[in-house]
Amino acid sequence: MYFTHFLSVFHITDLAHLSVRISNSTSAHFTAFLLTGVPGLEDFQIWISIPFSFMYLLAVIGNGLVMAVVAWDRNLHEPMYLFLAMLALNDVFLCTVTVPKMLLIFWQGPSPSTFPACLTQMFFVHALFLSESAVLLAMAFDRYVAICAPLHYATLLTGSLISKVGLALVARSVAVVTPGVLLILRLHFCRSNVIHHTYCENMGIAKLACNNISLNSIYGLTAALLTTGLDFVLISLSYCLILRTVFQLPSREARTKAFGTCGAHICVILIFYTLAFFSFFTHRFGNHVPRHVLILLANLYLLLPPTMNPIVYGVKTKEIRMRVLGLCNQQK
Repeated sequence: MYFTHFLSVFHITDLAHLSVRISNSTSAHFTAFLLTGVPGLEDFQIWISIPFSFMYLLAVIGNGLVMAVVAWDRNLHEPMYLFLAMLALNDVFLCTVTVPKMLLIFWQGPSPSTFPACLTQMFFVHALFLSESAVLLAMAFDRYVAICAPLHYATLLTGSLISKVGLALVARSVAVVTPGVLLILRLHFCRSNVIHHTYCENMGIAKLACNNISLNSIYGLTAALLTTGLDFVLISLSYCLILRTVFQLPSREARTKAFGTCGAHICVILIFYTLAFFSFFTHRFGNHVPRHVLILLANLYLLLPPTMNPIVYGVKTKEIRMRVLGLCNQQK
């Protein structure tokens, strides 16, 4: 088969070795890796690429429209819309880091990736995922203040605070992901160079090492629980308080409108965290879960939220919806 022939051509002995000098003056040689795609579904990958291509195109166009509308309309330079623009920008980067390479594998077969390129992709995948979670937390806080403490909204959510939030989420992502990269650098790779995945993922790389990777696993688990895990708890708390306030609204119409908006937001958040945590924990502990299921879920949790976010947050936000429709009418 083509797949088997391709693997034999790019066997570990035929891949170029890259030398990286560690700070203690010793040298460790790292091989280039071979990303194979979805194991067991090689014959169907060309068909799998169709919905993934459509979702990626929708994500880029939808999030691009949200960013363009918020950037061009000064009336939308308010906290809620600025957070939406941050989320849209992060979404475009998040899916772009993985999807083009994934589609290339689906269309052309297994694809080699040098160690620096693989490590760079791993860094941005995890960093952008953490910043996505942080933006969702900021948006939940924004809605909490707007609904539960509207009189303090203007004084709490200032432009200065939003700028600091943007810097803080970038700093947090870099600070949390960098130790994970350094833990990968300490490993020595002497086994197979084949990564049965569509992108370079932390534990996917670590499992190819000859060293003990317990420290990598412990750090990854701890970092996830203290960042995205804590974000999810705080977001859940925010929406519980928001829903309690909504129940107390005197107008039935106001309650229905608030429920419709909050319900859509909660669904997107649940999809994002459910897919992410399921993929994260099963990759470490789910030895009996079929590998192709793990790989498909790992791709969906990076692509599905960026596809849905502009629809849920953009279309259901009246101001953005009206301005997007206005832009479309001007083009006719």
